Amino acid sequence: MSRSGCLIRAGILVVVVLALVIVSSLFFPTHRPHVALPAEAVFHIGTFPIYNTLLASWLSMLLLIVLFGLGTRKMRLIPTGWQNGVEAIYEALFNFVTQTAGEENARRFFPVIATIFFFVIAAALTSLLPGFDTIGMGHAGQQSGAFFGTYQGWIVEEPLLRKANTDVNMPLALAIISFVFVTYSGIRALGARQYAAKFARFGQMYRGLKHLMRGKIGSGLSGLFLGFIDVFVGSLEAISEFVRIISFTFRLFGNMTAGMVLLLMISFLVPWIIAVPFYGLEVLLGFVQALIFAGLTLVFASVAVLPHNEDHE
Repeated sequence: MSRSGCLIRAGILVVVVLALVIVSSLFFPTHRPHVALPAEAVFHIGTFPIYNTLLASWLSMLLLIVLFGLGTRKMRLIPTGWQNGVEAIYEALFNFVTQTAGEENARRFFPVIATIFFFVIAAALTSLLPGFDTIGMGHAGQQSGAFFGTYQGWIVEEPLLRKANTDVNMPLALAIISFVFVTYSGIRALGARQYAAKFARFGQMYRGLKHLMRGKIGSGLSGLFLGFIDVFVGSLEAISEFVRIISFTFRLFGNMTAGMVLLLMISFLVPWIIAVPFYGLEVLLGFVQALIFAGLTLVFASVAVLPHNEDHE
C-alpha cells in the first residue's frame, strides 16, 4: 500500500473517532467533572499502590508495542501497510534528530529521543479514548444529559484511567531520565574530567594566583577577577542543569493537566458538537509537548558533547 493509502486510512480513522465523540456527546449523559491533582489508587499489589495514571501509562506502552509490532512483524524491502506508516514516522523523526545533532551523534541519541517522543504523545492521545475520567468509583448524584434532562446518575470521583502525565511523578521521571541521558552523553563524549570542567572553572583563578605569587601584580589581579567570573558562570551552568529538571517537569505536567481540565469542563458545559474542536486542540497539544520535551533533550545532549572551549565560545 502506498503512503497516500496510509493517509487515507488514517483520515478514515480520525473521522470515525470524531463521529463516536459526536454521538456520545449528543446521546449520552454528561458527568459532573471531578478534578483532583493527586492521582487516585485503583488497587494495591501487596503494599504497592497502583494508580490510575500508572494504568494509563501501561496502556500507552501497550499500544505503542502493538502498533510498532504490527509495523515490523513482516519486514519487506518495499514497505506496505503498517510497515510503510511506521517507516515514514521513523524517517521523519530520524531526519529531525540528524539535522539537530549531526549524523555521528544521531544514531546514539535517536533511541532515547524517539522513546520520549512516542511515549509523551501516546500518553496524550490515549487519554482521548472513551472511558478516561468517566469510569470508576464514585457515588450517586444528580446528572444531566443532552436528551435526558436531570436524572439520578453516577458521579465518578476516582476514575479507573486518567491521563498519565497529569500525575507530577510521571513528568518528573521523564525529566530525570532526560537529565541522566544528557549527563551520560557529555561524560561519554568528553570524559568525566573535561565534562566537569564546564562547571568547575577554576583554571583562570589558579593562573591568577600563580602570577601573584611570582610578583606579577597586574596580571595576577586581572586573572583573579576573570577567575571569579568563570567560577560564577560555571556555578550558574551547574545550577541550570538541575533547574532543567524542574522546568521539564512542570511544563509537561502543567500543560497536560490544563488540557484535561479543559476537556472535562467543556464536555460538561457544552456536551454537543461544540466540544469536538477541543479534542483536536488536545491532539495538537500532545504533539507539541512531545516535540518540545524530546527536542529540548536533543538540543541539551548535542550541547553536552561539545568540547569546553568550543561551547564557551
